[in-house]
Amino acid sequence: MSQMDKLAEPCADACCAPPPLILPSNPAGDRIAVIREVFRLECLTIGWMSIEAVVALVSGVAAGSLVLIAFGLDSVIELISAGVLMWRLSVELRHGQAFSEDAERLASRIGGVLLFLLAAYVVLAAGWHLWIQQGEDFSLAGLILTALAIPIMRYLARHKIDLADKLGSRALRADATESITCGWLSLVAVVSLAAQALFGFWWTDSVGSLAIVWLLVKEGREAWNGECCGDC
Repeated sequence: MSQMDKLAEPCADACCAPPPLILPSNPAGDRIAVIREVFRLECLTIGWMSIEAVVALVSGVAAGSLVLIAFGLDSVIELISAGVLMWRLSVELRHGQAFSEDAERLASRIGGVLLFLLAAYVVLAAGWHLWIQQGEDFSLAGLILTALAIPIMRYLARHKIDLADKLGSRALRADATESITCGWLSLVAVVSLAAQALFGFWWTDSVGSLAIVWLLVKEGREAWNGECCGDC
């Protein structure tokens, strides 16, 4: 057997195994350029999530809408997550990647706990509203906001996934998953608010908020475990 055949044999065996996660070894200059692009995208995320949180909470409280209140609180949590990601990348630039990942893991678990608490609040509040048969007022501002959030979240998620692949960042990909979840939350809220406007059923807001709970729990579990969606 020739020397080249001996070298090729282990490579052939390795091809039969699932490929490991290999983070891209970009030159430092290229990685810094990608990180700066991530900063710009996260600034856009923070700007929109700030608007989303304020409008959803104000209109939700005014209308007594549990769907909008839950949507607004989730926006606050995602706003914190975006800020943590920016802080993590800035720490990486100064102190290295290992230090920033430890800090991010702690912050991610705190975000997971907040999402679990939000899910519990929604279940208790929705159950109480259904028990006493209390309806909510329709919010046009909330409907417009959640309708706008669907394409905006899709845009942010797609670009975050692209940059996460370039950067080899699980944290950014997890942040993209949160944007995807927010898009689904927006869709649920739109359906709930539209049904409330068209049919006037008193229970649509409470039922719609319960539909959000599964998404909140899923997002919280992923944040706690440090996982990200594999098919996003």
